[in-house]
Amino acid sequence: MKKTGQKETLLKVLKYIKKYRPAVIASVFLAAVTVFTTLYVPILTGDAVDLIVDKGLVDMQGVFRILIAIGIVMLVTALAQWLLNTCNNYITYHVVKDIRTEAFRKLEILPLSYLDTKSYGDIVSRVIADVDTFADGLLMGFTQLFTGVLTIGGTLVFMLVTNVPIALVVVCITPVSFLVAKFIASHTFAMFQEQSVTRGEQTALIEEMVGNQKIVKAFAMEDIVKEQFGEINGRLEKCSLKAIFYSSLTNPCTRFVNSLVYAGVGIFGAFLAIKGGISVGRLSCFLSYANQYTKPFNEISGVVTELQNALVCAGRIFELIEEKPQLPDSEDALVLEDAKGYVGIEDVSFSYIPERKLIQHLNLQVRPGQRVAIVGPTGCGKTTVINLLMRFYDVNSGAISVDGCDIRNMTRGSLRTSFGMVLQETWMRAGTIRDNIAMGNPDATMEEVISAAKAAHAHSFIKRLPNGYDTVINESGGSLSQGQKQLLCIARVMLCLPPMLILDEATSSIDTRTEIKIQQAFNAMMEGRTSFIVAHRLSTIREADIILVMKDGNIIEQGNHDTLLAAGGFYANLYNSQFAI
Repeated sequence: MKKTGQKETLLKVLKYIKKYRPAVIASVFLAAVTVFTTLYVPILTGDAVDLIVDKGLVDMQGVFRILIAIGIVMLVTALAQWLLNTCNNYITYHVVKDIRTEAFRKLEILPLSYLDTKSYGDIVSRVIADVDTFADGLLMGFTQLFTGVLTIGGTLVFMLVTNVPIALVVVCITPVSFLVAKFIASHTFAMFQEQSVTRGEQTALIEEMVGNQKIVKAFAMEDIVKEQFGEINGRLEKCSLKAIFYSSLTNPCTRFVNSLVYAGVGIFGAFLAIKGGISVGRLSCFLSYANQYTKPFNEISGVVTELQNALVCAGRIFELIEEKPQLPDSEDALVLEDAKGYVGIEDVSFSYIPERKLIQHLNLQVRPGQRVAIVGPTGCGKTTVINLLMRFYDVNSGAISVDGCDIRNMTRGSLRTSFGMVLQETWMRAGTIRDNIAMGNPDATMEEVISAAKAAHAHSFIKRLPNGYDTVINESGGSLSQGQKQLLCIARVMLCLPPMLILDEATSSIDTRTEIKIQQAFNAMMEGRTSFIVAHRLSTIREADIILVMKDGNIIEQGNHDTLLAAGGFYANLYNSQFAI
């Protein structure tokens, strides 16, 4: 992100803050009260010093009155400071809540093409880690930036009112602080940006390795993964060290400027005091102001560094929020109800990557109740056809229709409700076994859930679980085997019984004996329903009405099992290779 990007990001942040304008106004007011009362204490202290003239010449009553006034002022300062922190926390964490909520909502409507091309770890890093870092920077900005700026302005006013010559000494040294702050800010942004991106890479690798630990161990990839992690970790170390080095210059540099200001006020003020141009009490007041005037430069410089990091993280989360969502359903989109099961694929072409052709000019007409099997080598486009039928992706050209209507002209929800899917990859949700089976029909009765589980031959293993249908599992399925999770997915479809079915290697993780029973259940379920079956084991699709043989995105053969075997083509070779002795 370039410097112009920083300004754009800042403007976007301000739009979120704008919702909490009353709290911002309260924060500025309380910051002003805190600064005023803090700056008023040195004046009272100086007045008290001036009441102590010499031994025996001390106005004790006046000193006590001033001490009481200082105590009251400090109580007001403490209360204002507490309320200020409360306001700042309110603004910061409500803004963060809004941004994180919007980011999560965007995730729900992003096209699958975005999620397929981004690592899950990087997305998680943006929504969690980057937003937390942004929150820290924003909170520091509210807590120290307002008070810092007001302290600088207020101190200058008090000093000018008290003594103009000494105030001018302070003003002349001030530009040094701005030069230091500008130097640090100009060098830290790019480094914090690189740090944030590299941290996202690291999170992605860790998430992938933890989630696939069995695969890593099975292929003895531990050393290679360690090398990958070491390389990313090394880059993160280098960019972090650079960012921290420049940001660590803030404190010593600004302290040096502080010392210059304090020394200038002390020396010049001492000469004035000797000549009677200023009282000792007023000089002590000025020395206190010199400290208070330069302290905000320390804080503001630190805030600038943190804000650089926060803006980088905000820029990454805004990139996610501003991603183009999938095209919404049109207002006049058809709601598909009681689908008959006519499916037409007319001259469809589709590629995930434009320059890499996949499906070209695909044509198919499916009548209600027909069973269509799709076979072919890996990468030929079988699962892609399923993605297009479900509108996970839209075709590049041509059209897919259901009951004579282009699926792009109907609501996604009604289209997907009309299909029942069982994939090789199982989908679980955190909740009970019953919740997982009833995902597509939350209002189903317990009897209906049990009936669906029995039809899927899942009832027996569910009853053996600690709490039966009330057993709680997580997204990975907990202690359930891959086959048991697949049986739950089958039961889920058995419960809904939609008018069209998609079975993509639906029994790939199930033992042969159970598979035979499941196939019988599928045969009963598919009766009268349009069904699309993707299979590598060709023995499971012999009863299909139409078998589509795909290769390189095209249908090269079409017919039933006996016809294709008799033709002695690609399908016959595939089939015979699986049963060759």
